[in-house]
Amino acid sequence: MQITEGIALISAALPQGEVGPYQLQAAIAAVHDEAKTMADTDWPQILGLYDLLERTGANPFTALNRAVAVAMMHGPEAGLEVIAKLAADKRMAQHHRLLAARAHMRELAGDTEAAAADYLDAARHATSLPERRCLALQAARLTRDGTARPDR
Repeated sequence: MQITEGIALISAALPQGEVGPYQLQAAIAAVHDEAKTMADTDWPQILGLYDLLERTGANPFTALNRAVAVAMMHGPEAGLEVIAKLAADKRMAQHHRLLAARAHMRELAGDTEAAAADYLDAARHATSLPERRCLALQAARLTRDGTARPDR
């Protein structure tokens, strides 16, 4: 019920005057909420909204989220190209979210060995124990023996 109410509110707010970053972020969340599965997500709309959001102010995390939308629209290789450019930014180079996104894209591209290494690297850089565990489990899922550990 609250998701439905939120979607109605953002749908009513968007046509009213100038759209700013908060409205765009809310619209992105609404599009995600409307999809029952990741495959059902309206990725063209998500990508368009991220394009608009980037115009309101450059932010490496907005660019990272846009890279995921690029990968979902145009394939993992296209997303990896965007990720490679982001990795040149010192703020992002070793950030666990960039490493995890790259791991996911490499996995989608079929490079499970590189994906597992990236998941482990992301786990090493994550500051939250639940995130570390989740990323390590992703790496273990892709390794032959299933024993990947972030503390190695």
